[in-house]
Parts: sequence; structure tokens; C-alpha cells
Amino acid sequence: MVVTGILAAVVSFFVGYGDAKEFQDHMLKQIALLASQSTVISPPHEEPRRKPSKHVSVDSANRIKVIRLPEDARPAWLVEDLKSGFHTLETDGGRIRVFVLGEASGKTIAVAQPTDTRDEIAMNSALLALVPLLLLLPGMVWLIIRIVCNQLTPVSRLAGHLDAQPADRPLPLSDEDVPDEIVPFVHAINRLLVRVGNLVSQQRRFIADAAHELRSPLTALSIQAQNLKQSGTLEVMRERVLPLQDGIERARKLTEQLLNLARTQAEALEVRTIDVSAMARELVAEYLPISEARNIDLGLDEVVPLSLITVPETLRLILRNALENAVKYAPDGGEVTLRLDSKTNGDVIEIVDNGPGVPASERERVFDPFYRIPGTAGEGSGLGLSIAREAASSLGGTVSLHERTEGGGSIFRFQLNRQ
Repeated sequence: MVVTGILAAVVSFFVGYGDAKEFQDHMLKQIALLASQSTVISPPHEEPRRKPSKHVSVDSANRIKVIRLPEDARPAWLVEDLKSGFHTLETDGGRIRVFVLGEASGKTIAVAQPTDTRDEIAMNSALLALVPLLLLLPGMVWLIIRIVCNQLTPVSRLAGHLDAQPADRPLPLSDEDVPDEIVPFVHAINRLLVRVGNLVSQQRRFIADAAHELRSPLTALSIQAQNLKQSGTLEVMRERVLPLQDGIERARKLTEQLLNLARTQAEALEVRTIDVSAMARELVAEYLPISEARNIDLGLDEVVPLSLITVPETLRLILRNALENAVKYAPDGGEVTLRLDSKTNGDVIEIVDNGPGVPASERERVFDPFYRIPGTAGEGSGLGLSIAREAASSLGGTVSLHERTEGGGSIFRFQLNRQ
């Protein structure tokens, strides 16, 4: 507003200055026309005579001079043969503005005024037009500051209320007495606080579930260690070492899965182009010994070769968890296939098995941390699919479970949409 006011004042000044100059030119012209019409009434049958003329100053304050030629003496600065109209001439005393009016009778009238006087008059006129704006500008600035401060006072109160909230239990902000322009912003903050609250609740639940899941294997390890201590013979000690080793391995796997889940939620890894087909072959080779031990047919169905721009570690984590689940729950002599495909809406990686499958009512719940379908055989922490979903979300993709149409079983599908 200050810059706009200054620009408006500058424009007003120059417009006023130009108008004053035009007005003075118009005044010189009008004086010349009036001087040409000043005549003396003559007797009948005689030509009209002009009033006695002199070299006169019509307005001493404005220094305007009217010269009638040839009656008046021609000044040195008034050159001959000047055409009718405005002229700016140089004199010993400075520049002068002249309006020349030629008459049909051959006489000439010149009205002159020094330019320094004209400039002074124009300057004073322009400054008079500038004064109201200069006086208005400070008042306008003061008024704007008062209005803005008054309107933004509720925003300051909201900021204080937001700072005073506990970080673990944020409460929504009130939009009462808030300017209408700020209300959408307040609502957006409230929606963000709701998401933050949900995230904090999920973290609390995750920590509680993790503590619960870790308590059981650690308690079992403690009991097994005490039993090992009480072993009377070397043979008994060897028998009790085996379950202790199994318990340690289960605790290790659970801890590794918890760390993987935390890493997918917190880390921002490097994105680069990777050969998914090569990664798939490596994963198949990694789980091939486990599959062969149970006579499971583990294979790779490469419909089209895939190359993705993504985080290799995160993609490998998704496929490893899904492949481990499929191999774990597939029946002896079953089938597990890692399939690579590309569709119009994105690239798809599927892991197909002929295991017991997942009921439709449980296909979303199995992605919750530590959730296992009631009655599921085998050991597990219920974190594999949850880790896969978190990792897929961090890559901008989705994971889902579907029913296998032929022969029963499940299809784990990871889809990365094209940008």
C-alpha cells in the first residue's frame, strides 16, 4: 500500500505538472485572442481602429507581455517570420514561451511569458495536487496496520493454544472469532492434528504389542536358561540347549522384524533404477533350500522383464516377507510362484501359492501388526504383512491379498502405479 500510494502520488504530480503547463499555454492563446479583438469604435464609413497600444504587461505577477506588431517595438528576441502558434525562444534573461497570432490584416500579436515563471507556477500547482495524497498515505498505513493487527489477534491466540498442547494428545483448534480467510487453514491444521493423533495412537499400540510379543519369548528363554542351569548330566544339558536355541532364534527374528518395521516408517533411502527380474531370481535362489526341504515347487513366472525406479532395500523387504509367508504356509508338495507383470495402470509383482488361503473377512486385518488369523498353524509374530504394507506405502505403491481362482490359495500383489 505504501508503494502504491507513492506511485499514485508521483503519477498525480506529473499529471498535475503537465496540466498546469497546458493551462498556461491555453491562457497565452486566450490573451492573444482577446488582444486581437480590442478595437476602438470608429465613425461610420471608417475602418475600425484599435485602442491605443503600448508595450504592456498584462499580469505583472505572471510576467505576461502582449506585443502588437508593427505598433510596438519588436524585442530583440522576437525574430521575424515566426509562424502562428507556440514557440520557445532563447533570450539574454533566459528562455521564454511565446504564442504568435497572425491577423488577416498583416498585423501580429505575440503573448510571451518567461519559462522559469511558468515552471514555478506549474510546480506549485502540481505540489498542491500532491499534498492530499501525501497526507492520506500515513493515515492509510496506520489504518491498515490497526485492521491487520486486530484481525490477526485470534491467530496469535490460536498459536498460543497450539504451543500449549501436549505433543502426545493434540486437540483440535477452535475457529471461533477467526477471520473467514483463516478458517480453511485452521480446519486443515485440525485435520493434520487428527492424523498426528492417530499416528501417536498407532505408535502406542505398536509399542504395547511389541512389549507383549517380546515378553513371551524372553520369559521362555529365562525359564529354559534356568532349566539348563539345573541340568545334572551332559546329555540332559544337550537336550535342553536345543529349545533354548530355538527360542533365541525366534526372539532374533521377532527383533529383526520390529527393526525392519521401524526402519520402513522412519528412513528415507536412495531411489535408483533396479532390475526387478534379477532381484526376483536372487530371492527364489535364497528360499529354494527351504522349499526343497518341504518339496515345494518354487518358481519364477516372468511375464515381462521389469525395471523399476525405487528403493532396492525396501522392495526386497516387501518381496522377502511375502515370499517367506507363502513358503511357510504352503503345504508340503505345494506350489509358490513369483510372478512379474506390467499392466496399463502400473507394474505388478505377485506371489501365488496354493496354501490354505485367507478368508475375505480377514484380508485387511492380516496387515495389522501382530495379528494372526485364529487357528493358524505354525509360529509367527504377525508382522510380515504389516511390514510389507508399510514398506509399500513408503514407495508409493500398494499391497493386497486376493483369492487364487485355480486350485485354491492366495495371491499377494504389490503394485507400483506409474507417475
